[in-house]
Amino acid sequence: MKKIMVMMLTLMMTLSLAACGSDGSKADSGSDSKSESSDGSDMAYVKDKGTLVVGITDFEPMDFKDESGEWVGFDADMAKAFAESLGVEAEFVEIDWDNKIMELEGKTIDCVWNGMTLTDEVTSSMECSNAYCNNAQVVIVPSDKADKYQDTDSLSELSFAVEAGSAGEAEVSKLNLECTPVKAQSDALMEVAAGTSDAAVIDSLMAAAMVGEGTGYENLTYTVGLNSEEYGVGFRKGSDLAASLNDFFASSYADGSMAECAEKYGVQAALIEQK
Repeated sequence: MKKIMVMMLTLMMTLSLAACGSDGSKADSGSDSKSESSDGSDMAYVKDKGTLVVGITDFEPMDFKDESGEWVGFDADMAKAFAESLGVEAEFVEIDWDNKIMELEGKTIDCVWNGMTLTDEVTSSMECSNAYCNNAQVVIVPSDKADKYQDTDSLSELSFAVEAGSAGEAEVSKLNLECTPVKAQSDALMEVAAGTSDAAVIDSLMAAAMVGEGTGYENLTYTVGLNSEEYGVGFRKGSDLAASLNDFFASSYADGSMAECAEKYGVQAALIEQK
C-alpha cells in the first residue's frame, strides 16, 4: 500500500512540474515575440505602447507647467503635435539632466526634447534630429552689479551655479571658473537670487523669458555671451524616430505651424529653417 501511495505522489509531482514548465515556456515565448516586434524599430515600440515618453526639465519657454499643471512651451507643444502625427500620446517625465543618456538607454524615456544643445557628447551618444533652434550660453548676475561683468576676464572671481551635465557647465569648466552644479537651470537662477551664488550660466532663450523687467527675476539680468549653439532632439542610438521627426519639422516649418508655435512662446527669432 505504501509503495502504491509513493508511486502516485511521484506521478502527481511529475505532472505538476511538467505543467509549470509548459506555462513558463508559453509566457517566455510571448515575451520574446513582443520584444522582437518592439526592439527592431523605435517607431514600432512607441506605437505599440501608445505613448512617446519625453524627457524634460522645467525650462521656460521650452517646457514648463501652466496654471493648470499641464506641460506647455515651444518644445512641449511641438512634441505633442509630433506624437499626434504618430497616432500616440506625448507623456512628459522630468529627468535629472545629468542622467539623460542613461534614461534613454534604459527606456524610461523615448527622447530628450528640452532645448538640448547638440554637443559632441550628445551627438555621439544619441540619434539626434536636425537642429531646429539657435541658442547661446549667457551669464546671469544681479542687475545692480551688471556693469562690473561685461567680458570673460571680469568673471574670474565669481562663483557660478550651473545645471549639472549642461552646456552651461561645460562653458564654465572651459574658463576654469568656480561652479556648483544644481539640478536644473531654474535652480541656478534661484541660487543667484538668493545670493548663495554670484552668478549663473543658462540658455539665452530661458534668460530672455525668465530674467529682467516683467519676470519673476526682475533684479537679475544677463551680460556676457559665452558661445553660440543649436538645439536638437535626441533619441536612442539608431532610432528611426529621428528621421521621422526631421520630416515632421520640415512639414511644420513649411506650413507655418512651427513659426506660429515659436511666436506664441517668444522664440521665433531663434528658429532654424527646416528643409
